[in-house]
Amino acid sequence: MEPLNAEDPVGIGPFRLIGRLGVGGMGRVFLARSAGGRTVAVKVVHAELAAQEEFRLRFAREVAALERVGGTGTAPVLGSDTSAEAPWVAIGYVPGPSLRSVVQDEYGPLPPATVKTLASGLARALVHIHEAGLVHRDLKPGNVLLTVDGPRLIDFGIARAVDTVAEGGGLTTTGAVVGSPGFMSPEQVRGERVTPASDVFCLGSVLAYAATGRSPFGTADSGVHAQMFRIAHDEPDLTDLAPELTGLIRACLAKDPAARPTAAEIAETLPVADPWLPADVLARLGRHAARLLEAEGYAEASSETHETGSSDTPPPSAPPHGTTAAAAPSRPRRRGRTALVAAATALVLAAAGTAGWVYWPRGGGGDSGRTTAGAKADGKAAGIVPASFVGAWEGVLRGTADVPYETRRIEITQGPAGARTAVYTHVTGDQLCIGRAPLLSATDGELVLGEAEITESVPAERCTPAGRQTLRLRSTDVVEWVSGVAKGTFQRAKAGANIVPAAFVGGWKQNPDAVLQPDPDRFVYRLTITQGPAGASLARFEQSYPRTDDEGNYLSGDVRCATTAIVAGAGTLVVLGPESRDPDTWDPECVANGSGNLRITRYKGKELLQLYGMQADGEPVDFVRD
Repeated sequence: MEPLNAEDPVGIGPFRLIGRLGVGGMGRVFLARSAGGRTVAVKVVHAELAAQEEFRLRFAREVAALERVGGTGTAPVLGSDTSAEAPWVAIGYVPGPSLRSVVQDEYGPLPPATVKTLASGLARALVHIHEAGLVHRDLKPGNVLLTVDGPRLIDFGIARAVDTVAEGGGLTTTGAVVGSPGFMSPEQVRGERVTPASDVFCLGSVLAYAATGRSPFGTADSGVHAQMFRIAHDEPDLTDLAPELTGLIRACLAKDPAARPTAAEIAETLPVADPWLPADVLARLGRHAARLLEAEGYAEASSETHETGSSDTPPPSAPPHGTTAAAAPSRPRRRGRTALVAAATALVLAAAGTAGWVYWPRGGGGDSGRTTAGAKADGKAAGIVPASFVGAWEGVLRGTADVPYETRRIEITQGPAGARTAVYTHVTGDQLCIGRAPLLSATDGELVLGEAEITESVPAERCTPAGRQTLRLRSTDVVEWVSGVAKGTFQRAKAGANIVPAAFVGGWKQNPDAVLQPDPDRFVYRLTITQGPAGASLARFEQSYPRTDDEGNYLSGDVRCATTAIVAGAGTLVVLGPESRDPDTWDPECVANGSGNLRITRYKGKELLQLYGMQADGEPVDFVRD
């Protein structure tokens, strides 16, 4: 990264520029920061492209589509202005190395378990891209970034807006060869219309490269056209490919687009390793993140010096690649940035299970101190979660505290970066999802969690993993929760093995005063609540009522139903997920209810336990002590 020069703007939209990341075919790329402190990459379109109305129209459509993709496996769009004199888009900044640099320059071919997880992560990203109506068109090792919690796919969609502007200024949909030689599909080589299946072919080439260190269709040493001919007509060279990867990669590289698996099929069938990267790559990833953040800090300091008008002294430049920060000129350090960089370094080193020595400049002076990152004195990985975040947090995402329709609970335990130390429980009117999320980073005021894995779904197989989640401390008992466009205010809640308030525990029966039918003794509705942790089936419903004929007349037998429900929260209200039937006590006439919440009130001197549904407003079921 380079410092800003005199011609560069100070800010673009709501983002303050702090350095230059590079120049590409579309325009300049700047490192910037939002008012809330989030780091982003802002891409500003070249003037010659901005002058073409066709490009502007396509660029606006692509950005709108990108905003629908979200951040799952990708770098999310955080802002844009496609009508500005110089159109721009801000993308979430991913401080990780590319797959190309890891395989070609640092580590070499990756092991099969890592390649399978890479395939699963990239396939999930492609699913979201394709569902947004996009085709990536340029899936190559340089556009895949590696992070602790999985791969990230960048530069999708925008390339299409650039490359469909022909030299004469008109848009082209066929006949234009778009992509990177060696990682194109046969359809791209022939200039034909591309579909999501084209991305799957390119995914196969990327996976072969990750596993062997080379493109399956050779290099361009004999000419780009010869390489493109091999892509269109020759079988891939899968020599040295591990047997457990051959079937997947060969299927992706089928010449016929219809014969290739879909991205969804790949994502659903592949296992995910955790940690997914080899220890040496994780350690290198930590050093890479540290260099990037240190360079960012130098550029920001340069920007601040420029803003204060201190032009007599040239701004410090970022340390060259491969040099230690200790060799750089000393400068004032802000405590928050020191914590951020140290946390980023500890994040990967701890996940790698190794103790790494990191040399870091101390504030004010020019000396450097040697500290261990991610290790305790006994050699075990240290936890990085500030004590203020440890525990449980609950909040309402839709509705109000008294009438919730959607809730979430997150319970955070101590652990090293990369470990799945956060368990969340998400409830809607008809669904409960429980997942475990990895810890990405932590500072005194902010905790960031990565993409989760689902551990419980009611009904079965209905849940999708939560994406990146951020918690910001607002007070000792309040955090602000953000995930994509969703946000909420969470309160501290009871954590541990016994979260249910004592007043709820025990047996309850439906209030006899509410049973108005004839022969009320045959109408039984009981609820038993036991003590335990969140995520456990602590509520059991038992119900019986007379069987009736087609005209509603009572018959001799009774319908008997039993269900259980998972406790998903226990703040002021006890939140229950949808009921799951007990197969041993279940009649075809029984119906399982959706999610609900419990509260205790008093009416005419009598303690009532009220059960409200979470799908729509309605009257509660009143229970009294059994």
